[in-house]
Amino acid sequence: MFMMFAMTSDSVGEIIKEVKLEFGVSNTQASLMHSLFMIGIAFSGLFLGFLADKFGRKKTLILGLALFATSCYLFLFGSTFTFILSLISLSGLAVGVFKTAALALIGDISRSTKEHTGTMNGAEAFFGVGAIIGPILVAWLITQGIHWKWLYVIAGTLCTLLIVLALTVNYPQHQLQQKQPVRLMDSLTLLKDPYALAFSVGAFLYVAAESAIYVWMPSYLLCTPTTGEMGYSCYTDSLTQWFAIYSVSAFFVLRALGRFVGIWMMQRFDWTKVLVLFSFLIMLCFIAGLMAGPSLAVFLFPLTGIFMSVIYPTFNSKGISCFEKRQHGSVAGVILFFTAAGAAVGPFIMGVVSDAYGGEAKYGFIVANGFSILLFIGLLYNAIKQPTRSRLQRIEQQEYGTH
Repeated sequence: MFMMFAMTSDSVGEIIKEVKLEFGVSNTQASLMHSLFMIGIAFSGLFLGFLADKFGRKKTLILGLALFATSCYLFLFGSTFTFILSLISLSGLAVGVFKTAALALIGDISRSTKEHTGTMNGAEAFFGVGAIIGPILVAWLITQGIHWKWLYVIAGTLCTLLIVLALTVNYPQHQLQQKQPVRLMDSLTLLKDPYALAFSVGAFLYVAAESAIYVWMPSYLLCTPTTGEMGYSCYTDSLTQWFAIYSVSAFFVLRALGRFVGIWMMQRFDWTKVLVLFSFLIMLCFIAGLMAGPSLAVFLFPLTGIFMSVIYPTFNSKGISCFEKRQHGSVAGVILFFTAAGAAVGPFIMGVVSDAYGGEAKYGFIVANGFSILLFIGLLYNAIKQPTRSRLQRIEQQEYGTH
């Protein structure tokens, strides 16, 4: 499921190029393909995340998958840019519904908070695989003369198979045995909880820094106009030029591999120390890549994929694990809201700052570096003060029956 929706969400860069040609829209208009999808996820996460707690994981999961499949199949009938944007928005809403249910379900089937983190890394690893497959599939479709909309038909077909599978699986039922009715206000109240807010802000900073890599890195690595031409020809070394061309793919591959390794790693090492170390290495890669310029950034920026790999799944799992299982859907929705906000706001701010300084992407990366520094500072505080230790221990005993 994570792989399936990543195939569409992380192919948006390839699709935007085709949309601009097909509908004759500007860069700003085409960027709505990304922004509206993220806004849909953010809205759904905050205002519909409680559905997984109120109606159960299975019903909510199937509802979200059904909405996503419907939006995918409707792409075949769209002939205007406005109609395409409406489907993008609907698919974002659908992702928010089924992803919050899936995140809550991971907590239900986990036997400890450590297992929860390992399983979350596994799920996000498949998201990483989808991020690799999607752009390749779009490129292949285009070279074969097949319209890019068929990517959504393929995703819709996979989604339909997932619905059939979901209908046959037995789900834990304890989340339906509520002492109090679950309401929308319960999700909004979580915004005041320091644990939910801290992990959500962490997710925002992480995703803002991560999206800088796959959204703006290609622009930063392009040769500047002073070299005589745009492109990657200014890299005299053939290996460096190859890395520049495939830098985003290298980032996604390293991120996916890192998450599979994270399944093992997060079971054996203190998560607070792993995150502070990896966030420090991300910060170093950003600083060194900016100071040395594209010739070194071409290697350092994709390398951040390894260090970024375990951060978001751990934020998700530990943030959710700080709450009772009956609240897992709601808190997953809150974290998802900040995640989508980071993916939408981060690249936008970078673009605005770059435009303010003559359009050079390096100025936007100064902003991204600021996100990475704030992330490191927060995780350093977390490793030193251990503010979540007592809360996680209490939930471990209460929800998982372990000590």
